[in-house]
Amino acid sequence: MPTNVTPEYKRAEADYKAAREPSDRLAALREMLRAIPKHKGTEHVQSDIKKKIKELTDELAGPKKGGTRGGPPTSFRTEGAGQISLIGPPNSGKSTLHDALTGSGAQPGPYDFTTQYPQPGMLPVEDVGLQLIDLPPISREHPIPWMHNALQPSHGAMLIVDLSAPGCAAAVEDLVGILEQRNIRLVADWPRGAEEPVDPHDPFAKLLPTVLVASRAHEISDIEEELAVLQDLVGLNLPTLQASVASNQIGHIGPWLFDALGVVRVYTESGEKRDDRPYTIRRGQTVIDVGALVHKDLARQFKYARLLRSGEPDRQVGRDFVLRDGDRIEIHT
Repeated sequence: MPTNVTPEYKRAEADYKAAREPSDRLAALREMLRAIPKHKGTEHVQSDIKKKIKELTDELAGPKKGGTRGGPPTSFRTEGAGQISLIGPPNSGKSTLHDALTGSGAQPGPYDFTTQYPQPGMLPVEDVGLQLIDLPPISREHPIPWMHNALQPSHGAMLIVDLSAPGCAAAVEDLVGILEQRNIRLVADWPRGAEEPVDPHDPFAKLLPTVLVASRAHEISDIEEELAVLQDLVGLNLPTLQASVASNQIGHIGPWLFDALGVVRVYTESGEKRDDRPYTIRRGQTVIDVGALVHKDLARQFKYARLLRSGEPDRQVGRDFVLRDGDRIEIHT
């Protein structure tokens, strides 16, 4: 990345990295292309921006048949406390696990590549929901041109593997290679807060916090050793979880994701009215971050907030006060 870019370009790049909606990413890309200095040193970056603009324009136009728009969406607006994508090779148990966690109705078929388009569902955790997106299997036999855009809104991923499947390591290695070709890299470090991993040298790289989930764990005897061998063979070093729908070993997945994302639930009240439906932010975020979720004008009108924290006396706090999970606030304007 050239260092002599303008502040306008840097702001547009930051907007692109933060955007969750394809339309917002497209607007940021167009601003990046407008603001980037036009000289030989930025030719490669300009080319990358133009390529991304074309991909997003095609995605927003949707698949066409008979001159009309059609086909299911390939990416989803984040709902709930965060978006997690389920990825995996064919027949990894991904759709079965998605259905068990969310009740989505996503079920495996009698043939490979049953899942053709992203399938959303909500996983209840405490009194909030995590959005799980079941993506089509990733394999060279079934290329998915829109995979990067589908994963762009995700805060993390669950890489589902069936350790008992023949050729499991080769299939996972294939998956990792395909994603890297699409500039998507699986990383071990989860944010556990508001900051998400980014590549400072490549604004288009998607660094995806990932947990390796062994499905059908009840069928594997030395599962910890098998997971270690798999990661060594493929060159991964991800956190791991074990899951088995057949033996109902799935209850730990939601709490693990809740903690890995750094979800903080904040409740509000106004006078005698208490709202027991929480707003969700991330560890390290503040009163004004909640205010922006309540109403877009609160940042401008904010005066102070009254904090009601369990085990502590009520007190007045400012806009930059960092909140904890379970806090309740009363915002004054």
